[in-house]
Amino acid sequence: MPEEITQRVLHVIADAQHLPIEQVTIDKSFEDLGIDSMDGVSLLFALESEFDISIPDNEAKNIHTVREMCEGVAKIIEAKQSPPAPSVATAVDAGPSSAA
Repeated sequence: MPEEITQRVLHVIADAQHLPIEQVTIDKSFEDLGIDSMDGVSLLFALESEFDISIPDNEAKNIHTVREMCEGVAKIIEAKQSPPAPSVATAVDAGPSSAA
């Protein structure tokens, strides 16, 4: 996971929770940082805004540590930056263009 993403996630968590940045480390759980479910929702919005991503609710429910959050954000960013594979429909639609 890229160090830049990790640092940005740590800063977003620190800012959102009004914590000193030194207190937010990759090895902390949200419980360690006093982040409850309501704080978690605000934190998700802050991260989505910071990285211009959308974090799926079903994935967010399984995130309980700073490390998991960093890994999840990195995964979403990587998927967003990867070009989509051409679909079968696109290949068929692009068939021969010459008229008979």
